[in-house]
Amino acid sequence: MARVLLSGDLGRRFADGEAEIEVKGDSVRHVIAALEDLYPGIAEVLSDGRMAVAIDGTIHQDGLYEPVPADAEVIFMPAIGGG
Repeated sequence: MARVLLSGDLGRRFADGEAEIEVKGDSVRHVIAALEDLYPGIAEVLSDGRMAVAIDGTIHQDGLYEPVPADAEVIFMPAIGGG
């Protein structure tokens, strides 16, 4: 099970204020699918390219296919823009 932290307003918007959820998934894509089963509509936001994901502290800007180890901490946050 991955421990998923929803930063910003994601928890308020989709998870009734919950900021931490445990779901099964061996890739970010599978974690997003599990979250979508629990909170319909969240997958569109998490996979629209405006969100980054950190897996055990390593940030991935385009991490949809990144592996998620068992007992990993997964954090979704707004992507970092550059100029």
